[in-house]
Amino acid sequence: MRKLTTLAKPVDMSKGFQDFFDTIGITGGGLVTKGIAAVIAVIALRMLLQLSGDPKGALKKGSMAVGTLFVAVVLAMYGDTLFSTVTEAKG
Repeated sequence: MRKLTTLAKPVDMSKGFQDFFDTIGITGGGLVTKGIAAVIAVIALRMLLQLSGDPKGALKKGSMAVGTLFVAVVLAMYGDTLFSTVTEAKG
């Protein structure tokens, strides 16, 4: 007879999205921030792929695309901390 191996413990998801975000370790705002960063990164990569043959124009557009990619990476890493200061304002 085979012995069954449990790969994961059961998790109570009766509270819906709150339980889901707790299991993945991210808040709803953090998920939105990561989504925005992913969209910005895709736009930056598209900008890099559409560089022209003109060296001066390509350098200008390429540096703008690299800067946009840098903003996307910073937003993905620190966006939840950055936006938490805005949403937790004291009245």
